[in-house]
Amino acid sequence: MRLHKNLVWAVIQGLESIVNKEEQADKAVERILKTDKRWGARDRGFIASTLYEMVRYRRLYESLAEVKAPYKRSDCFRLFGVWATLRGHALPEWPELQGTPVRRIKGRYEEARKSRVLRESFPDWLDQRCVEELGEKRWEAESAALNKEADLLLRTNTLKGNRQDLIALLKEEQIEAKALPKIAEAVLLPKRANVFRLNAFKEGRFEVQDANSQRVAHWVNPRPGEKVIDACAGAGGKSLHLAALMENKGQLIGLDIFPAKLKELKRRCRRAGVHNLETRLLDSSKVVKKLKGSADKVLIDAPCSGLGVLKRNPDTKWKLDPDFLKKIQERQQEILQQYSSWVKTGGELTYATCSILPSENEKQVELFLKSETGKGFKLLKQETLFPSETGFDGFFLAKLLKES
Repeated sequence: MRLHKNLVWAVIQGLESIVNKEEQADKAVERILKTDKRWGARDRGFIASTLYEMVRYRRLYESLAEVKAPYKRSDCFRLFGVWATLRGHALPEWPELQGTPVRRIKGRYEEARKSRVLRESFPDWLDQRCVEELGEKRWEAESAALNKEADLLLRTNTLKGNRQDLIALLKEEQIEAKALPKIAEAVLLPKRANVFRLNAFKEGRFEVQDANSQRVAHWVNPRPGEKVIDACAGAGGKSLHLAALMENKGQLIGLDIFPAKLKELKRRCRRAGVHNLETRLLDSSKVVKKLKGSADKVLIDAPCSGLGVLKRNPDTKWKLDPDFLKKIQERQQEILQQYSSWVKTGGELTYATCSILPSENEKQVELFLKSETGKGFKLLKQETLFPSETGFDGFFLAKLLKES
């Protein structure tokens, strides 16, 4: 493949923004792809996939390029030279790439591959923490799986049609799609595409959502006519799924501490044709008290490290630190203690995270059940969905019954 300078410059600018300015990788890619309308699907794909790969293997490439953040412009080109060399691309005779030590890069790479923290590019502390919690063998598999490019998955909005209808609509728009077994609404796109431009998206026929993320609402198992609370709704990907499973019947309440996220959820509801969802801002203890003992089902999709979704957010591993992990675990337990009060007797609580660390998952459930608040609850089932086993994002799910 011939390397085009305008595309490489876009990658360089994105790398500077993500690393030096700490812009979120997905936001940086989205912004950069809007800068030149002449870029076709292949050009856009090159920019996005190259940027994500360079961020994903940042530590490895820094080691081979012998540079450290924050990057100078020349450092970014050295890093790109490493990427191109390892991918087997012939380096163009551009001044910025002159002197790239191709042989030395290849030789150093063979040595670097022997070290997991370099090969899979993780900070030392995080690698050590994952080994302590998951064991050497499990973490070896997960660290590799989390570096694989994420598949593009859609969730059929069953309020507006079934999965086969959606696949047919996508075919009309020249998008190859196939049903994913075992997950009722999931549709896999073998080839990446800008799905947000499609008429099917504008009509609210689907949402972009990972396969394992789609399992969460099914664990909640909301029934039409029930009262269901999504305690940490955010922009509402799972809230919309809950509404569809409820067939727009009953009461669904989406709560969050961020007004902007709830505003986005309202917008998405209009597109998806969701009518039974009410948003509420969690801005006082009065909101918590008012909902006490009222819900048939409560979903706590808790804030977490995001370790299970590094495929989609590879820059996250460079932003985490031990102190943040400690604070987020304290917050998880606080949320369990507070929002579990919304479950009525005979109702169910689903606790979920997009992490694979036991300290954020089963240990949080165990701690809750031993507490005074958790004494009235019984654990029905729990499961960790590992990327190495499922091929999708990492999630943890637990379902608890409130007996008294």
